[in-house]
Amino acid sequence: MMIELKIAILDLYNGEENQGIRCLKDLIKEADERNANLKINYDLFDVRSKNEIAELDYDIYISSGGPGSPFEGEGSVWEKSYFNLLSSIDSFNKSEERKKHVLFICHSFQLMARHYGFAEVKKRNSTSFGIMPIHKTEAGLNEKIFNKLGVVFYGADFREYQVIQPNQDVLKNLGARIIAIEKERPHVDYERALMGVRISEEIVGLQFHPEADPPSMLHHLHKPERKEQVVSKYGEAKYLSMLSLAEDPNALLKTRNAVIPTFLDNAIAKKLAHVKLN
Repeated sequence: MMIELKIAILDLYNGEENQGIRCLKDLIKEADERNANLKINYDLFDVRSKNEIAELDYDIYISSGGPGSPFEGEGSVWEKSYFNLLSSIDSFNKSEERKKHVLFICHSFQLMARHYGFAEVKKRNSTSFGIMPIHKTEAGLNEKIFNKLGVVFYGADFREYQVIQPNQDVLKNLGARIIAIEKERPHVDYERALMGVRISEEIVGLQFHPEADPPSMLHHLHKPERKEQVVSKYGEAKYLSMLSLAEDPNALLKTRNAVIPTFLDNAIAKKLAHVKLN
């Protein structure tokens, strides 16, 4: 019997050209090919520019990155619909044995922080752009989606805003845990931002882009304005290092091949186990 698994991609790119959605589609296709007794179907919802939103009949929700401020949607139709969906998923997961799985990426991670209220979302002193080291926390050492990665690993990082000042009481009440933080910057007196938070066994958010692959990163780095941005902030040597990391199989590609595939495989395994029991 062929089992169907449904994925909703919540596109938060607001109609802008991007590589993220293509990368997510590639990862879903690969997951489908890994599972011969399962048919994975996905639907794409243009949340911000077309006010599209998924219903509650999907097994997995992947909420993408996107441009701009995580506050610019306040009071809008799309943001109300988006947060209503998250609340519906929360309620469903509290009452049902078969849970919905959710992955929040970058811009969505900042919206996730607003939804759950576990930390502050603030504008960064300067934009972060490039391939950056990400550090597992103590909780992150046992994080299943990081199992194939080292204590420090690399991720594509595009941020004008950041999630900081975690509220430990809220995290405790949620049963949530911080699984990753940004690199240490001893030369500046800034708090290290959160790079990953797991809310539950099914819901996790990441500030970086785990879907990014070498072609997508090289596409960005070769844009003249992006090169100028990196060189002016970090220097030519750092820019060349990022180009090298984009092609290094033990850097960006390793993260791409580890995080979302594990997230999907875990969700698929739970789906198959539930079907078998019933």
